[in-house]
Amino acid sequence: MTEPAKAWDAAQVRKWLEKRRESAKLDQAAADRRGYEARDDYDKAAAEDWVCRTLLVGDDTNEQASLAKRLKELIARDDYPATGINDDERFERHVRTYLRKVAKMTKANEGFEKMLRYQ
Repeated sequence: MTEPAKAWDAAQVRKWLEKRRESAKLDQAAADRRGYEARDDYDKAAAEDWVCRTLLVGDDTNEQASLAKRLKELIARDDYPATGINDDERFERHVRTYLRKVAKMTKANEGFEKMLRYQ
């Protein structure tokens, strides 16, 4: 049998984005302390922080369709301006990967209830 579709919970999505942003900031700090060999980890955490911060601006999270539209627009962009990163190409690759992850979650309307730091 199929289970009924869950209703979109904008507050849960915003809470998830805020938690992921907090985790990304902690991961950035940890990678920064580890130094040169953790540059990729730093860029990955910076990409996650950038995506969450960008999605939290505005009211796109209020409706599933508007968030999906915003994610498509962000994925289609050519560049993602950020300062303090180590490798622009690697950062942009991580941003696109994270945007696709959130887009899949948005389309399926699942995964936003997982609040653990490491996912």
